[in-house]
Amino acid sequence: MNHLPNPAAARSHPACLSPLSPLAPPVEPSFYYFAYGSCMCPVDLKRTLGETTYPYVIGHATLPDYRLRFSRRSLRRNCGALDVVPEPGAQVEGVLYRLPFRVSDRLDEREEVPRGGYRREAIAVYVQGQRYPDVRTYVVVDKLPEELAPNDWYFNVVMRGAVTCGLPEQYCWQLFNYMHQLQQRQRVNPNLDLLRQVS
Repeated sequence: MNHLPNPAAARSHPACLSPLSPLAPPVEPSFYYFAYGSCMCPVDLKRTLGETTYPYVIGHATLPDYRLRFSRRSLRRNCGALDVVPEPGAQVEGVLYRLPFRVSDRLDEREEVPRGGYRREAIAVYVQGQRYPDVRTYVVVDKLPEELAPNDWYFNVVMRGAVTCGLPEQYCWQLFNYMHQLQQRQRVNPNLDLLRQVS
């Protein structure tokens, strides 16, 4: 009886696939990340991570029972930066990425985690009806008592990300109007900004 292994049979059996086999490329450890602000724009996220991020985009995602709020002054941009806060019945649209773990520290740095700006939060989002649990996002630690408007650069990069990654048109218009109204309110009453700085 021939007891020699059959190479063809071994290659066809999943348990026999070597990590070095071209049929089974090594899977890089990764995590899901939900972006709702400037990181929705893959071009801007690329500047932080140092590599192209389009391949990591899963698609447009919905975060239920949260709403947007400009709760933080960005240290780098000296303007309001977005946050998500719980609100039953509301929802936030954004972009779901699947990022390699090797960029995790760079993402934390961008979100000012080491300086207490944002902290990680585990959430669940939906993409085309499919639920993704244990998704990372970032929320502001010390929230401003009043919202602080974005500057034009932040405004534009958020809108570019929303449009580029296919967020619903109605939501894009709502996002545009939300940021525009905050800017207009701050221009009409600039003293609000001074109060936020000393509060």
